[in-house]
Amino acid sequence: MTATRPEQPTPAYVPGHGLLQDKVVVVTAAAGAGIGASAVRRSLEEGARVVVLSDTHERRVAEARESLAAEFGADRVAATVTDVTDEAQVTALLDIADAHGGVDVMINNAGLGGTASVLEMTDEQWGTVLDITLTGTFRCVRAASKRMIANGTRGVIVNNASVIGWRAQEGQAHYAAAKAGVMALTRCAALDVAPHGIRVNAVSPSLAMHPFLAKVTSDELLHELKQREAFGRAAEPWEVANVMVFLASDYSSYLTGEVISVSSQHA
Repeated sequence: MTATRPEQPTPAYVPGHGLLQDKVVVVTAAAGAGIGASAVRRSLEEGARVVVLSDTHERRVAEARESLAAEFGADRVAATVTDVTDEAQVTALLDIADAHGGVDVMINNAGLGGTASVLEMTDEQWGTVLDITLTGTFRCVRAASKRMIANGTRGVIVNNASVIGWRAQEGQAHYAAAKAGVMALTRCAALDVAPHGIRVNAVSPSLAMHPFLAKVTSDELLHELKQREAFGRAAEPWEVANVMVFLASDYSSYLTGEVISVSSQHA
């Protein structure tokens, strides 16, 4: 019988060090309490001049902007509703960044999961997950790259993949295929835009805890998932966002086409 893996304490929150000083950062799926929301907060704490956050939920977008504007200043936070399956809305999102000087960092966090066996999965279920998680990321990579080139910006794109793009999990064929696609997109897009000085990398988280995940996942499954992690706990969303910020910063200036595992899963 496998011994219970003890849950290690969460480390202290890391203060900002100006890694994104004066940058214009755009983050998708950024309202609420997940990785995207943490990426917005971390970007502001790291000195971003403006962060443009987007999500599909109008009320949450407005609430996120109001809260962040009160804390960091209204001139540093912009927000809009964006559905990454709609090219016109992606264009409008980058237009907002242009109004603030143009996108320097694009963090593509939008994605959709779900659980279904391939024996019962419908074309609609498959297509919806692929369109949001993979094709939506492609649309944003393409749009951001074109803006960076037009603006003469040596920008950075950070995509959110998942360890499930590497590892099999029951009921996750659509999500795993989409995240594996994000990894391949990251590697290939990096070569396409490298001549323009643009870098493209991705993070690959395993288990990041936030209220929505806790709401839709049983205690038993969460315990099982935590036991797969070396530290016996889920990552905090800000721990994933920290790696996104590193990839977006000049500290990773020679990294492109890389997928960084943000996971403590053990062999």
